[in-house]
Amino acid sequence: MEVPDNSFAKKPEKIIIDTDPGIDDSMAILMAFRSPDVEILGLTTIFGNVITEDATRNALFLCEIAGRPDVPVAEGSSEPLKGGKPRVCDFVHGSDGLGNIFVPPPKSKKSNKSASEFLVDEVSEYPGEVSILALGPLTNLALAVKRDSSFASKVKRVVILGGAFFALGNVTPAAEANIYGDPEAADIVFTSGANIDVVGINITTQVQLTDTHLDELRRSEGKHAQLICEMCKFYRDWHVKSDGVYGIFLHDPVSFALLVRPDLFTFKKGVVRVETQGICVGHTLMDQGLKTWNSSNPWSDHSPVSVAWTVNVEQVLCFVKENLMKP
Repeated sequence: MEVPDNSFAKKPEKIIIDTDPGIDDSMAILMAFRSPDVEILGLTTIFGNVITEDATRNALFLCEIAGRPDVPVAEGSSEPLKGGKPRVCDFVHGSDGLGNIFVPPPKSKKSNKSASEFLVDEVSEYPGEVSILALGPLTNLALAVKRDSSFASKVKRVVILGGAFFALGNVTPAAEANIYGDPEAADIVFTSGANIDVVGINITTQVQLTDTHLDELRRSEGKHAQLICEMCKFYRDWHVKSDGVYGIFLHDPVSFALLVRPDLFTFKKGVVRVETQGICVGHTLMDQGLKTWNSSNPWSDHSPVSVAWTVNVEQVLCFVKENLMKP
């Protein structure tokens, strides 16, 4: 009998998840651990939904319940590039970042390397092979760019959850939370020349797990379904109060979908800059290339990035539900 040739089978993509878990981060991380499309080299942690120290604790816990305590967790910066106290969204994700379910402390320990050191080392070890899924403020990535001038050219792809393109923000009318958390870092990353796909909340808010979907998840045999539903109670109640949405936005799971199923999105290319001062601090603005400028401006001479423009809502929702409901 002839053995089929599987040499064309797609190898899993090496990824590092830079994260501030966070309820929807936790969903995306648990999805990634269950996906045959990716090989997780490590998690790096950052402030945002919680302070960095708590993000590290939550990342270690998630690795353990996924049955992968061997995956390194490297702790990142405790403050934005310009210093000062980081903005933390505990009113969205609970004081523990996991919807106030207060899980036992993890047994495993964080890596001896800092997040930026870990990012630089892994990308240098596998040049052109490592993609980064950036789910929080971009401080660690900016520090990696500063640490190694060749980092941006060696990383395969950076998928960023951040910004609100030609739409309102969710922290102020001008800014989305991840970018607002460290606008200086975001501007460094967007202009670094790396191969970047960015998905803003103008896209992610289109994909919602409604109360009906959450009930469906709770009744499923999904390996982590009960834990996720417990976490989501707090998160869902905040959505009702804040946005009048009876369910939850799937910001981070949508970003993971973009990493492994970019065919479910369309993109526009353009240079993106981030406002770092004034009332529009944290605003992401893309030059769509619709005009030939008569003189140079802050968008001139920078590499374009790919901005998610449309999303196949039904198929992304199916992708997320299918993963979360897997026994």
